[in-house]
Amino acid sequence: MRHRLISRVCSASGHGTRKSADRTETKDMKKPEDMKAGLIEHNCGDTLLRYRIDAGSGRTGLEIIPAALAGQVAVRREFLDGPEIAFLPKHWPDFPAWEIDSMVQVGVRGLPAPDRFAQGRTMRNSPASEGLRFAGQRTEGNCLITTLEHPAGYICEHILTWLEGTGVFECRTRFHNRTDKPMVLTMLSSFSLGGISPFQSDEAAGKLRLHRCRSAWSAEGRLDSRLFEELQLEPSWTGHSVSCERFGQVGSLPVRGFFPFAAVEDTGVGVTWAAQIAWPGSWQMEAYRRNDCACLSGGLADWEFGHWAKEIAPGDSFETPSAFFTVVQGGVDEAAERLQALYTEEQASQQCLPVLCNEWCTSWGAPTHDSILALADRFRGTPVRYLVIDDGWTDRPAGVTLENGDWEVNPKSFPDGLRATADAVRERGMIPGIWFEFEVATRLSKAWQETSHQLHRDGVPIEVGTRRFWDFRDPWVHDYLSEKVIGLLREAGIGYLKVDYNDTIGVGCDGAESSGEALRAHLEGVVRFFRKIKEELPELVIEICASGGHRLEPLLLGIGTMGSFSDAHETLEIPIIAANGVRLIPPRKYQVWAVLRSSDTLQRLVYSLASTFLGRMCLSGQAHELQGNQRDILTHALSLYQNVAPILRRGTSKRHGQIGPSFRHPAGWQAVVRSSDDGSAMLAVCHVFSGPFPAVIEVPLEQAGEWEIADALHASAQPPSLQGDCLTWIPAGDVSACVVWLKKKLQP
Repeated sequence: MRHRLISRVCSASGHGTRKSADRTETKDMKKPEDMKAGLIEHNCGDTLLRYRIDAGSGRTGLEIIPAALAGQVAVRREFLDGPEIAFLPKHWPDFPAWEIDSMVQVGVRGLPAPDRFAQGRTMRNSPASEGLRFAGQRTEGNCLITTLEHPAGYICEHILTWLEGTGVFECRTRFHNRTDKPMVLTMLSSFSLGGISPFQSDEAAGKLRLHRCRSAWSAEGRLDSRLFEELQLEPSWTGHSVSCERFGQVGSLPVRGFFPFAAVEDTGVGVTWAAQIAWPGSWQMEAYRRNDCACLSGGLADWEFGHWAKEIAPGDSFETPSAFFTVVQGGVDEAAERLQALYTEEQASQQCLPVLCNEWCTSWGAPTHDSILALADRFRGTPVRYLVIDDGWTDRPAGVTLENGDWEVNPKSFPDGLRATADAVRERGMIPGIWFEFEVATRLSKAWQETSHQLHRDGVPIEVGTRRFWDFRDPWVHDYLSEKVIGLLREAGIGYLKVDYNDTIGVGCDGAESSGEALRAHLEGVVRFFRKIKEELPELVIEICASGGHRLEPLLLGIGTMGSFSDAHETLEIPIIAANGVRLIPPRKYQVWAVLRSSDTLQRLVYSLASTFLGRMCLSGQAHELQGNQRDILTHALSLYQNVAPILRRGTSKRHGQIGPSFRHPAGWQAVVRSSDDGSAMLAVCHVFSGPFPAVIEVPLEQAGEWEIADALHASAQPPSLQGDCLTWIPAGDVSACVVWLKKKLQP
């Protein structure tokens, strides 16, 4: 069913016109606080967009709410009050309890800086932003374009697109220089949401919570939830001082420190606003407040945070990367999962979630034709579809383990070339894959000397460890890598590309108005090259890897087929990291590894394999050397994974359990229950770590009594069972797991 975008304009006089296909009239639903502002509303499915326009200044803000709760929007107090204010001189002005916060946050060099102790903490709400005034709004299909103009001679277009059939919105900002002189941008937001929370009449003390997902190498996605008060995001007693929590990442590893994600929850009414930024470089988000209303904004890292400034010539424009946001009745998990609708593309070859094998933890950087065929022979006739040759296939000097950039095949390891190995893999019923880290050149390669085509900072090549970085603003680089990467993939008959990236450029590079702008332009070139690969080899499966999960952001992940979850190859915390990622990334695009060893007990094999049921299964290690019962466990896991793949492809997840604070020394238990979209099946993935944890794990199930266990993978003395409204499981001991496939009972 196609949903219409329906609009209503409410003026201060209380009259409104509905603008839709039938042009029918509507009564104004204006509340008393709208007397000082115009209000434009748009119904988009289950979400209501509210554009507030200050009648005096023309300042325009954006609020979004669940449409079902429109009747619960509170009447705000107009002014701050309290005994501390009552004792102030009578001739002092009243202090506003709320103001419209501009839905575009912009910084322009030469205009005044923000006041209220803001500098160094935030660039929001300078006169460059607060001087923007409403100049019009137009609708193009599901796209709303709001034009804001500034007396200094520039306009900003706020471009919001509803992803129809979802509650997700894409947002970006376009800046136009309408003057006859260059203007220098120092900040431009991709999105900014204000009026949080519209369901509270005051500052919502103790009710607002900021959710973020922290991230580090091999420790991705830790949920960090804090009350606004814990972050000193309370308004001051007069509303004079700015409170701001600005966070993000500077460099070319976007998931470093934090995922580019944030959510604000009003725990008083159970509503959560969430947003993600789609950009592989420096980014920032800000939770901001100066009175009753909180705001959430984000986009490119600004001048203060990421050393970004960009000159816009007369008549020219600049458009930000996209951000995506939503609002939901529910908590952070519901909001984050709703945002997963932004991933709309899916290759036909991936709909059954084929299993992968990557040989990195098998050869540890020393693959050969014979070692690859040993794996291919083992997995012939199994559900393993892709066999990936990882780092180590290139020609290197004797004794050297880190050399890339020339991308010449090692003739000793692959004496007949990659094509012969790839053909042999295909003869065994699998698709060959290969690893590249094509954005860099390492020290002992000939490419290392091509400094004129590499990124520089302060006049010298940027050198990080053993790496230098190609400059993707340079057409020579695109030509060189088209031959080395695309040419090799085509000539060798490779069907799977793992793209790795193992360090950050840092704050930026030379060659533009600012180091941050040079970095942005370089990464724009990187994105163009990824798209070129996809255009020239449309059937190619592309894995986005960056020392594990450092590039799990929507832009590159949207271009690629899937992303690597982590570099935590064999650690006990893998189930925790994998479950963290499911909060933000659809399982069909989220590759989770199981590194199997011939020395593993059956209990440990199940523990390792179970994590892969949280995403795309990838095997590594000594899977081809398993024997007897070990091999039976793997065969069972592969069969079960095929059966539950439709649940992973389309469904919703819920996490249960209680785990300790340490990832490296995990304690407690967790369970992730995923329900199919049609409600006919469920998948439960349960892990216990070290104690304490319950002797019997009980996982609550919705619609109790309607389920039966279709299959289970476990190494316990007793199989999992259904007891009342719970799935119950008795772990075999520390470091245990089970996977349970449940189906709806057939009705008599």
